[in-house]
Amino acid sequence: MTDRPANELSDRASEGDVDVVVIGGGAAGLSGALMLARSRRSVVVVDDGMPRNAPAAGVHGLLGREGTPPGELLRTGREEVRSYGGVVVTGTVRSADPLDVASNDHPRAARFAVRLTDGRELRARRLLVATGVRDLLPDVPGLAENWGRGVVHCPYCHGWEVRDQPIGIIATGEHSVHQALLFRQLTDDLIYFARGTALSEDARARLDARGVGIVEHGMAAVESGAGGITGVRLSDGRFVPRAAVAVASTMEPRLDGLDGLGLPTEELPTGGRRVITGMAGTTAVAGVWVAGNTTDPGAQVGAAAAGGALAGAHINADLVSEEADRAVRLTAR
Repeated sequence: MTDRPANELSDRASEGDVDVVVIGGGAAGLSGALMLARSRRSVVVVDDGMPRNAPAAGVHGLLGREGTPPGELLRTGREEVRSYGGVVVTGTVRSADPLDVASNDHPRAARFAVRLTDGRELRARRLLVATGVRDLLPDVPGLAENWGRGVVHCPYCHGWEVRDQPIGIIATGEHSVHQALLFRQLTDDLIYFARGTALSEDARARLDARGVGIVEHGMAAVESGAGGITGVRLSDGRFVPRAAVAVASTMEPRLDGLDGLGLPTEELPTGGRRVITGMAGTTAVAGVWVAGNTTDPGAQVGAAAAGGALAGAHINADLVSEEADRAVRLTAR
């Protein structure tokens, strides 16, 4: 695909004649598209421009790109995909459905139709779904407004940036105890706001042993000022100063418009759901792969990108096998 002008591939993409449509233009989707484009596959990435990590100042834990702003990383990724003839389009998927095609009789025929909200339609032999997740937060005033900055969830993504500061853990269930112990590694001043959630004797003992304060009262709001988070207002009116708070979100896969694919999901132990996948992002739906946070909600950018790259390579191998089978059949005629 490297010797084909980008505008020519764009014309083919507008007609839907592509090997793979990638739904989702984050780290996983772009990495998958890069692997496919470098394998000389015609690939179109549909990107709605709503990355999960948009509020963050930088990407962390990604070797060689530590601290890179998320927008910059994605711009570079799009340029790399395009440099190999891949197409990245801005759009939102309205529907994605299998086509009534017998692949054995028509191995190179498109098997899926992807329709965008602006009326464009793409047809593809394979799909890679990398739409990420939607983070659902407790209904506490001040959480959503400060999400990704003073309100964080992952010690590996944001922990260093809030180290040695007074941090609060906003409990959403007993699994929040583990989150508290992780953040205790980063600060000596940690308070666990139970918010009425149950605490077993063992969990309470572990928090006590690590010097984590426990506040049982309900929470009215997380308050902030021009400089960021200032603290937590309790339901009885008391104010507990904090410089940052951590909370575990409920993560739901972003599958808007993808009902027609019938992707199987399962509940996560901590709440929320994920799309069930097998090796290299395969799914129970023939011809559809899933990568990134859609199937692995806790994956950081590096892991999501690796999953997308693996899925892209697997998709190419699947297409290669199908094409070889067709070539054998034609030779035998």
